[in-house]
Amino acid sequence: MNPNCPEVPLTSVLLRRRLLGATAALLAAPALAAPQKNKGHAAPAGKAAAVKGKAAPVRGGRAVAPAAAASSAPAPRIVQREPTLVPRLTSAAPEGPHYLDASALMRADISEGLPGVPLELRFVVVDQTAMPFAGALVDVWHCDARGVYSGFAGQGDNGDIDARGRSFLRGRQATDRNGVAAFRTIYPGWHAGRTAHIHFKILNGERTVLTSQLFLPDALSEYLFSQQDAYLRTRLRDTLNSTDAVALQAGNSVVGSVREEREQYVLTLAVAVDRSGRLSGDADAAVPGAATSALRLDIDSPERRQALVPGLRR
Repeated sequence: MNPNCPEVPLTSVLLRRRLLGATAALLAAPALAAPQKNKGHAAPAGKAAAVKGKAAPVRGGRAVAPAAAASSAPAPRIVQREPTLVPRLTSAAPEGPHYLDASALMRADISEGLPGVPLELRFVVVDQTAMPFAGALVDVWHCDARGVYSGFAGQGDNGDIDARGRSFLRGRQATDRNGVAAFRTIYPGWHAGRTAHIHFKILNGERTVLTSQLFLPDALSEYLFSQQDAYLRTRLRDTLNSTDAVALQAGNSVVGSVREEREQYVLTLAVAVDRSGRLSGDADAAVPGAATSALRLDIDSPERRQALVPGLRR
């Protein structure tokens, strides 16, 4: 016997060994399964989906299968579809009297060196599903700084300008994979009874799906027409966007957006068409319900300034 250690009774030692053995047996025994609820019924779809979607725990680098509840019938698959985007189709407008076939004028630069303010004209064309319309043909034609169209006689303020045999400011381009067609031209002038505008057609192969006109900001037009030599005339223009029958009928879908760059203006119009042409196209009939009045006012008059600047009050 060690004199430094107190004597432990034999009965205590045996009791401790029994307790340790019972504890080890409890730890080694499998856990009792929890009682099942709603026996004989499948788990609700929401709970089954939640268990099914739960990631399996990882132990020692191996994935462990989820609990037995995951083996119940899988929840029905729910497919959420994006809403179909249907763009507002661009308004049609009359072809006008100065159209000529442009199939032989596939070109980006239509200016032919004419005097005027440089303008990059961009069309972004989509179809009725809002997808880019690649391969569409875009025809454009407009007057020069003096209000003269190529290919016709009897023009100008005095009706003495003959532009037959000429092809300036006319052309055709195919849209790229993004639905974009761009032209290098000049800012258009004006002719009597009309505000500044650019004619265009969109074709799907040989089928015309839209004929319309593009309108420009009146305030910018007024500045250029009164300050730039190429646009100066012996008389003041008599029609603005707010008094032009075609512009009023066509509405905002054909008003272009202008960005100023160092050497040019960039005019962009987003165009939406139906590829079949059934819901858009030519509008050569008379424009009903859109009255126009000649604007024969002094350039500095309050009435003219109010017509040029949106929201300006007297």
